[in-house]
Amino acid sequence: MATRGWFVTGTDTEIGKTHVACGLLRLLAGHGLQVAGFKPVATGCEVSPDGLRNADALALREAGTVDVPYEIVNPYAFAPPIAPHLAAREVGVAIGPEPIVRAFNTLSARVDAVVVEGAGGWRVPLGDDWDMADLAATLDLPVILVVGMRLGCINHALLSAEAIGPRLCGWVANLPQPAMAALAGNLQSLRSRMPTPCLGVVHHGEAAEAALDPAFFP
Repeated sequence: MATRGWFVTGTDTEIGKTHVACGLLRLLAGHGLQVAGFKPVATGCEVSPDGLRNADALALREAGTVDVPYEIVNPYAFAPPIAPHLAAREVGVAIGPEPIVRAFNTLSARVDAVVVEGAGGWRVPLGDDWDMADLAATLDLPVILVVGMRLGCINHALLSAEAIGPRLCGWVANLPQPAMAALAGNLQSLRSRMPTPCLGVVHHGEAAEAALDPAFFP
């Protein structure tokens, strides 16, 4: 089976990308697929005896079905909880595509599908001349947009969808808080305006794999 994959991005930071990505990994694994999560660039990493470790990358690694070294799951790890290009600059590192592509290819050779989680939103810089959008294009993956359901989400979602363009294959509504005012109305507005289908609505505290539409991920 040819390797499949998706690039998970979001309308902002801290809106549930990891939760949705891990849910997608578990959903695919439940279909009998070998899967792996991939966090190419992570900031806000904690110092451990084994080196810098990122909670999101660890969760993605745990949700996968293959045992791979952490450095393959997260080739670029930085301690400062700031934008990737700024964190890299602080430690004198240039984030380049080659180590990311090598790690991605290593994962792809072992699994049926790779779920890639970006950092922050779609246009987060990775260096002076490239960003997350360029990374998704380099990996040649369709994009899933996680929409954080909170005030302002319609504008953020529509602008993100416009920026992503034809690479966008679907979107997931995620509630980072227990409740949202006018949730039904916001969902209806998004469904009528977004150019791609809603793949699921993940309520606060709900397992994402239970909310994702399995028909989209055969």
